[in-house]
Amino acid sequence: MALELSQMNPVYQDMANKFFEHFLHIAQAMASMGTNVDGLWDKEDEFYYDTLRMPGDKSIRMRIRSLVGLVPLFAVEVIDDELLQSLPEFARRLKWLLERRPDLAALVSRWHEKGSDEKHLLSLLRGHRIKRILYRMLDETEFLSDFGVRSVSKYHEKHPYEFSVDGTVLSIKYTPAESNVPLFGGNSNWRGPVWMPANFLVIEALQRFYHYYGDDFKIEYPTGSGKYLNLEEISERLSKRLANLFLRDEKGRRPVFGDNEKMQQDPHFRDHLLFFEYFHGDSGKGLGASHQTGWTGLVAKLLFPRRPGGGGSFQSGG
Repeated sequence: MALELSQMNPVYQDMANKFFEHFLHIAQAMASMGTNVDGLWDKEDEFYYDTLRMPGDKSIRMRIRSLVGLVPLFAVEVIDDELLQSLPEFARRLKWLLERRPDLAALVSRWHEKGSDEKHLLSLLRGHRIKRILYRMLDETEFLSDFGVRSVSKYHEKHPYEFSVDGTVLSIKYTPAESNVPLFGGNSNWRGPVWMPANFLVIEALQRFYHYYGDDFKIEYPTGSGKYLNLEEISERLSKRLANLFLRDEKGRRPVFGDNEKMQQDPHFRDHLLFFEYFHGDSGKGLGASHQTGWTGLVAKLLFPRRPGGGGSFQSGG
């Protein structure tokens, strides 16, 4: 945003440089947290996990497959070389910082390697880690449901994660609907359901990565299917799955209304959609507050056809 504003007023180049430096230091923190040399990245599972700092400078990696492991995908921007050349002060300070802090520069994915159409990639991830994260995210036995990306992997339905502290065993499992514990009033956004804002950020991230990598960078979708698609095609299919929450299925029922027959059948109600807070990770039923237009309303943008040259709409199915 600061770079866009810089085209109208060069004073915003300073702000863009500040945010870029913050990005580098966050990347450094992620790479160095805990006692493991890989930071938050788990080399064995090839996924990002939280790390719990304990007394005595001890740290424990929390091997919970959750949205935490997908969030690094969100930190991505693709900058046109033409834009970079039009902002000489930003480019100069950027070059100065990367030359004097090679340890930080090494954390920025392919900044000096121009992609398709002279683009620069600013990301926490390189191609291998993108593929390994998406390997789990696009697995229908883990994160991928018929209605979007779950906030906790379905793997934890039968394999809860347990952690013992002071003789008390704490656990988390895949909970597709309302929470089974009273914390936060039983709110369960992060414990298994499909949550629209996180899904929207996933889709935007995939589209940005596509703008850099182009058609040749392909991922198996869904995992195990043997079918490979580019990142824009995958973003379109994820959009379709989210849209299916609200669209009528082959039986004329909207998943969002679940087993509420009045909302499904009554002509006075069935076409009046509600924007629920989150959605059942398996059935798509709307849960929580029903007026979350601030984030669930984002589905309107996903329903709107894409402009020519920017990819088609998602009419091909999910």
